[in-house]
Amino acid sequence: MTKLRLGRIEDEKPVKVTIELPGAVHRDLARYADAHARETGIERPLPVERLIPPMLERFMASDRAFARRRSPSAV
Repeated sequence: MTKLRLGRIEDEKPVKVTIELPGAVHRDLARYADAHARETGIERPLPVERLIPPMLERFMASDRAFARRRSPSAV
């Protein structure tokens, strides 16, 4: 089995955001949470809402065009 892109998820002071997800996306996130728990050795899967921030962070970090735009030299 290949490794998941998310590693351990750190606790950090959260900012409350409300979003609506399509049912299929929520189901896939729940499946991902199960796989993540097995791979990282945690007892129970994290709630789906705990997975979304690190997924978004990783997505934005891997987007080269976004990285160029957010760099201080691009201002």
